[in-house]
Amino acid sequence: MFKNYHVVIFKDREGGFRNLRLRGWLGVLLFLLVAALAGTNVYLLRFYSKSFVLEQELEESQKNVRAYDSQLLNLAGKLQTLEENLQRVQHFDTKLRILVNIDKETGGSKEANEEASPPQTSAGVLNNSAFLARHRELFIRRTHSLVDELAGTVTLEEVAQQTLMNFLRVNKDTLLSTPSIWPTQGFLTSGFGWRRSPFSGSGSMHKGLDISNRIGTPVLAPARGTVSFAGQDGSYGLCLMIDHGNNIVTRYAHLQRTIAQAGQYVQRGDVIATLGNTGRSTGPHLHYEVIVGGIPVDPMRYILN
Repeated sequence: MFKNYHVVIFKDREGGFRNLRLRGWLGVLLFLLVAALAGTNVYLLRFYSKSFVLEQELEESQKNVRAYDSQLLNLAGKLQTLEENLQRVQHFDTKLRILVNIDKETGGSKEANEEASPPQTSAGVLNNSAFLARHRELFIRRTHSLVDELAGTVTLEEVAQQTLMNFLRVNKDTLLSTPSIWPTQGFLTSGFGWRRSPFSGSGSMHKGLDISNRIGTPVLAPARGTVSFAGQDGSYGLCLMIDHGNNIVTRYAHLQRTIAQAGQYVQRGDVIATLGNTGRSTGPHLHYEVIVGGIPVDPMRYILN
């Protein structure tokens, strides 16, 4: 095998020949090289087939993930819409009940406080695509269940609101006589409650709302009633008061001028005065009070719009 070989190659047409001298070990080397190349190709072919299968599985997994993400985005949109609707219904329901002095029954509505979360898995199980697909489906089902529960809560709130509206229809005089709209347009510069006095710097009780705007801005009656006072009232400046019945009185201070007169009957939305800067005032604004049974209360509790 390792001897030297002399190969003579004859040419038929030309009649010539060529001499080749080969060493035995060169043939062995060529044979081993060809065998190594063939084995390498077979080995790489196996990896290629596996990579092809993995590529298909990866593409399928990516499709599943995209579909999963799309469903999650859809569910998130539904949850946000339901939450906004629920808050709107509950807020309006509370306003109406405060307005007509009806307490909401304890435990009237069930709030969904369960938070859906994907199941916890170990690192080894995470490699199982079938397991992940099954639990993704479980997660989506749980989220759909949460959406249905929230939708049921909204429905219950709407039923409670309808009951309240039926009560208001029977007692519409109470609603018409209860202040429930903003008395003027502008910026709320001071709310109801304790604050630092702009005059003395010490703490004092602010009995109403301060709404700033230009002098001459119309002031509206927030409910029907009878004007019980219209004139100068010390630090309130030019002031007007409306008796709405049911022990509810509203006060409007620092006016430029009064349009409604004492003893006049007004309806909700009627222009009763214009905003001014009279009396003890730091600038043009309306001081608005709601007085129930002789005690000032927060007017924001009665404003629905």
